Amino acid sequence: MGQRAVLGAVVAVILALVAGCAGSTSQDQKPYTPDIDPAHFTTTIDNEYFPMKPGTIFLYKGGTERDQMSVTHDTKEVMGVECVVVDDRAWEGGQLVEQTYDWFAQDKEGSVWYFGEDTKEYDNGEVVSTKGSWEAGVDGAKPGIIMQSDPKVGESYRQEYYPGQATDMARVLSLRLYSERVFA
Repeated sequence: MGQRAVLGAVVAVILALVAGCAGSTSQDQKPYTPDIDPAHFTTTIDNEYFPMKPGTIFLYKGGTERDQMSVTHDTKEVMGVECVVVDDRAWEGGQLVEQTYDWFAQDKEGSVWYFGEDTKEYDNGEVVSTKGSWEAGVDGAKPGIIMQSDPKVGESYRQEYYPGQATDMARVLSLRLYSERVFA
């Protein structure tokens, strides 16, 4: 059986980072040109704030919403980088509303990079949209860091960059880790 991590109050760092930062910052004005050398990446994602061991399932719950991230044994090559495939599903009121396959890799310093996602939004069990899908290296899209190796409170950085579609940024609000782990 796989390991299950039930994150009740959810990891404060992940929420702070995944939520992104609203508004414009000085980083929005700078050209974004990440240096991606496939030799500097691995599918072994052991970042202490966002480890992604294949077979791990993360559950996030709040009100009538539930999200399940399953780290698969699958990989996908993006920009020459071998990425771990994560199956992320969201439900509202018991109905599946979104499923994505997200692609992550860790750099040699330990930061976890986000290389894109294949997104499907559902309504009554039918796919109604794939808007939000993007792949680094395609149509101007670039990868970003989803979790830094050594985050510092107050720092901000790009998580994804696809002009006109997805330009999420993150700011580290806290380094406190809240979690409840359940092993099945």
